[in-house]
Amino acid sequence: MSGRPRRTPASGARSEVKPSGVDERAFSGLHVLADDDSRWKHDPIAQARAACAGGARVVQLRAKRSIDAQALAWGRAIRALTREARVTFVVNDRVDLALACDADAVHLGQDDLSPADARRIAPHLAIGRSTHDLDQLARALDEPIDYVAYGPLFGTASKDTGYGARGLAALREVARRCVPLPLVAIGGIDAGNCAQALAAGAHGVGVISAIANAADPVAAVRELVLALGHAQ
Repeated sequence: MSGRPRRTPASGARSEVKPSGVDERAFSGLHVLADDDSRWKHDPIAQARAACAGGARVVQLRAKRSIDAQALAWGRAIRALTREARVTFVVNDRVDLALACDADAVHLGQDDLSPADARRIAPHLAIGRSTHDLDQLARALDEPIDYVAYGPLFGTASKDTGYGARGLAALREVARRCVPLPLVAIGGIDAGNCAQALAAGAHGVGVISAIANAADPVAAVRELVLALGHAQ
């Protein structure tokens, strides 16, 4: 990404994958995960529109409950919104959907396609990797990825990760180990605690319910962006 050297895997053989070409700064600041859970007050398009209007740096489409046709329609609409707003667009889990939507990046969980396979399929896409403990982080750092997500930081009811709250001390250790990759903290983050994540070493934070369930999602995005700006 932006010409930075890739990490050398533990085996000592340098990865031959190509950099994605996406600037590392694209993953700092606020990540709004536009989620398709029907319990939210706002659908993914409304969440993404609020993110763009409020000053978020990244919108990630998280369509785990929808059929492919619906996810693709949302993805193309969000791509248009993010392109106009100059916001980075990420698709969760699905390399094929990311390609179909002309996304900037794909975000891969622990049970998704491997980053190495994703890089071979889509060498131009930036790749994010979800991690929940130090073992997963160690493996991720030997993969061809462009940023790391870690959590749940404060715990979360927005999605079932199978992990309890990791806490700020763990985040500080992750931040120390993952240099120079950007680190995004996620899980239970809101305007009242997001500054703590940055103080612990995160470059950005990801949120779902703080926007998806807000009475005024644009105002909620702006509040988070302001809180993050004050913390930097």
